[in-house]
Order: sequence, then C-alpha cells, then structure tokens
Amino acid sequence: MGFWQRSRLIFNSFRDNANASIRQVARHTGLSKSSVHRLGQAMERRNGHPESWFWETEEGHRWLIRLVVAALYHFGLKRGVGAETMRAFFACLHLEQQVGCAPSTLRAVMEQLEHLILETTEAWEREGIAQGQMGPIVGSVDETFLERMMLVFMDLVSGYILFEEVADDRTYETWYGRVKARLAPMKTRVLYLVSDRAKALIKLAETGLECPSIPDVFHLLYDLVKGYSLAISSQLKAAHQALSQAQAHLDKLQASGTSETEPQAAQSAVAACEAEVSHWEQVRETYRAHLKAMSLQVFPWRVTDSTPQTSQEVEAHLTAEVAAIQELLESNGLPVKQKVLGKVRQQLAGLAGVIDLWWQEVRQGVQSQIVLTPMWANWVEAHLLPLMYWEQQVLRTRCPRRKAKL
Repeated sequence: MGFWQRSRLIFNSFRDNANASIRQVARHTGLSKSSVHRLGQAMERRNGHPESWFWETEEGHRWLIRLVVAALYHFGLKRGVGAETMRAFFACLHLEQQVGCAPSTLRAVMEQLEHLILETTEAWEREGIAQGQMGPIVGSVDETFLERMMLVFMDLVSGYILFEEVADDRTYETWYGRVKARLAPMKTRVLYLVSDRAKALIKLAETGLECPSIPDVFHLLYDLVKGYSLAISSQLKAAHQALSQAQAHLDKLQASGTSETEPQAAQSAVAACEAEVSHWEQVRETYRAHLKAMSLQVFPWRVTDSTPQTSQEVEAHLTAEVAAIQELLESNGLPVKQKVLGKVRQQLAGLAGVIDLWWQEVRQGVQSQIVLTPMWANWVEAHLLPLMYWEQQVLRTRCPRRKAKL
C-alpha cells in the first residue's frame, strides 16, 4: 500500500470519528500505531490552510495530480517556463506541503512526464498501424534552427510531429532518407507536402514522395511583406516627421506673435503634411487589406458567401490581388521589385492547387463511407461540410478580426 493510500485511510478514519485514538484508528485501518502516528503528524503539517483538507480526499488528490501534470506539461514542456517560476506558482496555490516543489523535483517529474508521453504516443501509433487506422498524411516539412539545425516533419491535419531530428545538412538525400524511414512502418501515403520553396523540399515531394508540393501561405505573404512593408513604412515615418516639424514651426510662430502671413503659410504647410500622413496611412491600410484578402482566399469555399471554389478560381483571385498590389506600388511611386512579385506569382498555381486536392479527397472519403442519393450528397456538400469546416477554422484562429470574418 502506497503513501497516499495509507494517508487516505487514516484521514477517512479521523473524519468519521474525530475523537478516535491512535490505537483505535490503527485497529480500524489495519496499520501499525507508529504509522498512524507518523502519518497523522504529516497530515497536521499539511493542514495549514482552510482548503488543505480537500487534498486529502480521493477526489482532491486526483484533481491535484491533474493540476500538477497540466501545469508541468503546458508551462514547462510546451512553453519552456522555468522550474523556479513553477515552484512560485505552486507556492501561490498553498501547495508546498502537498507537492514536491523543489526545482530539481519538478525537473525530474517533467523528464518522467516527457518519457511517458513519448511511450504513450508510440503505443497509440503501433495500435493505429495494427488496426489499419492510418489515413493519408498532409505533410509539412521545415528546418528549425536552435542550438543545432533540426529537421521537422509533421501532419498538418492532426498536428502530429512525425519526427524532429538533429541533422548536419538539409539536402534532398538527408530529407528523403529520414522521411522514408519514418513512413515505412506506417503503411500510409503523403497526400501533399507543404513547404517553403527550398529546392530540396520541392524535390522531396515531387520525386521522393511522388505527391504535389504546395507552397506555404505564410512564406508567400512573408516575401511580400519583406519586399514592400519597409518602403511603405519609411514613407509614412517621413510624413510623420515632416508633420511634427511643420507643427513645431507653427507653434513657434504663434508664440512669437509674428505677422499674420507667416502663420498662415505655416498652417498651410501643416495641412499639407497632415494630408500626406493620411495618404500614406491609407496606402498602408490598402496594402494590408490585399495581404489579408490573399490569406482568406485559400479555402474550399468563399468567405463572403460560402460557395464552393475551384483551384482555377482561387488562382484568379490571388493573381488579381498581386496585380492590385503592383498597381498600388506603381501609382504611389514606390519601387516595384519584379523579382519579388515574380517569385510570388510562380507560387500561386501551386498554392491554389490544394483546393482541388481537398475536394477530391473529401468526395472520395464521403463516397467510400456511405452511398448517398443526389439530394443528400448535395446537402452534405452545400451545408454540412461548410458548417463543420468553418467551425474548425474558427477554433484554430486566434486573431479576433479574422475569427469574426470567418
């Protein structure tokens, strides 16, 4: 019998009969008098706050375990919060006597928790493979640079990290060897592979895995931001500086009481600077609106009316947004970096291609599960699927404005 089981027996015995002696409790629980005396003293030390009694109950002890594991998992393992900070967190909850709060103890528990998570994951994966539950993978590959370079391969649908390994290089041969070795026992296929436009990753998809290589929306928009945001921000910053100088000059003239003509000219200069600031703020907002519109185009349904889209329609919308960005730049005298726009335009067809892949996979999945009449097939595609799809997109979106839009 473990420590907490014996403590709970003694706690329940004293709770049922507060006036019971140590001898009576020992006889009732079957424990020795020395154990009852020692564990009773430990409970008295733990009972330092009004809520402390709850942690001695079976329900309270289970909840306490859940609290500790949740804190170590979400704060320690997922967010990298230090053991000293978590020790202070548990101390604020008056848990110093119930939980081993020493930083070394918390680190040891986190190591054990990490090991158990990996063991559980491996067991679930083996069970899924044995039962034939491994569906097609929507893969995503990228390199992460921490102390050393790490190759990361994950399934975008489930968020399951298939591997995260240190590597000395990121060539096609390295990627192909790691991915094939990982997928071999799973007996599944990669539906398509999302990545930046690294040549090794494109080759990994098209040659190694024989699946489409889909550009990453984030990297595509980042190319546009990297190419033009600084130019627009510089113009806006210069306009603000000119406005500040003009306003300071006007204030100086008004304070000195000079002739009326000079303040009038200064006021006109301030008005012109304000118009310039307003103009560049509008340019920035228009530019950002085009970027947001591009990010909201790559869905199986239109965001405006939830009607189905094809890859050709999505590509046309994306092309129009890029053309609008180019026109915005040219009309405002900003440098048009054809290399940036050319790189973005080359990715639009691949980015839009995911729409047809999505519809193909969904329709095959529905038809393989159940035979539907035309009426019910139309209901699934026109009502049920978009309802479930947008619900999931809203749950995954953190930006309040984007969430409201979806």
